Amino acid sequence: MGSLPPSHLPSPPSEKPPHVSETTLLNLFKSQQDHLNYFFQNLDLSQALSFTQTLLNSRGTIFFSGVGKSGFVANKISQTLVSLGIRSSFLSPLDALHGDIGALSSSDVLVLFSKSGSTEELLRLVPCVRAKGVYLISVTSVSSNALANVCDMNVHLPLERELCPFDLAPVTSTAIQMVFGDTVAIALMGARNLTKEQYAANHPAGRIGKSLIFKVKDVMKKQDELPICKEGDLIMDQLVELTSKGCGCLLVIDDEYHLLGTFTDGDLRRTLKASGEAIFKLTVGEMCNRDPRTIGPEAMAVEAMQKMESPPSPVQFLPVIDRQNMLIGIVTLHGLVSAGL
Repeated sequence: MGSLPPSHLPSPPSEKPPHVSETTLLNLFKSQQDHLNYFFQNLDLSQALSFTQTLLNSRGTIFFSGVGKSGFVANKISQTLVSLGIRSSFLSPLDALHGDIGALSSSDVLVLFSKSGSTEELLRLVPCVRAKGVYLISVTSVSSNALANVCDMNVHLPLERELCPFDLAPVTSTAIQMVFGDTVAIALMGARNLTKEQYAANHPAGRIGKSLIFKVKDVMKKQDELPICKEGDLIMDQLVELTSKGCGCLLVIDDEYHLLGTFTDGDLRRTLKASGEAIFKLTVGEMCNRDPRTIGPEAMAVEAMQKMESPPSPVQFLPVIDRQNMLIGIVTLHGLVSAGL
């Protein structure tokens, strides 16, 4: 018996694509909020304070460890402390038993994150760490657990239940671990009186650090990069200077390099529209802006960006002058963005 032509074959039943309704998502967010509120309302603040004070008084390195998702949280909290200038490191429980435990000393603290407090890898690690005189702290969410019983201190993180419908996937427990660890980190930051400058010094390559470290003098153009002219120069004679330096303007100076004003490519278009052929006889000084926004070399680069964007209308550059109104550079919006600001 021959097969039917493809056009005569029955069509497979249509399947609806997976879909999450707005109501479902909203209810999940509300449930997670309720679970987090349960944590905040039931946290033993005296335990949290003892934990924070112990880390603050530590003379050695604060190590963090955990397995699975708790391990990711432990690693992240450790990195947060490092970024605040606090000696900290993540210790893999597996690698620790194969040599990495050698990094520990009796002046160190080891914080073990485990929702259940029954993580085998951590329980195997405890006696080896204790033999080196390390102070042990467990951070768990199940009462009367094995890990808490063998550590010097335990912090209980109250957990109502996981957001997971099966109460299995660690999504709420890891959230409260992260909230707890990061909050303690900020408490340590305040207690150590960390300044913005110290924080920025630990983030030199990121936008945070650049905004707190970079000054105008670090990002400005200077000397031969400056599009300069004299006020008596004809506009049409300065077109190459206006367009070749990538600043979109001319910086008008006198013989002593004092800044007299600025003339932009926008000024050129407006002058050409208003004057027509008469532009060939006009000087830069006749049409320049005699009161431009300026900035000093010691100002923060982020301040320059804010000044460019301030009312009444944004500008693309700022001449950089010293206290005697001497031109020493120019900072452009493009230059600030290129610098990562």
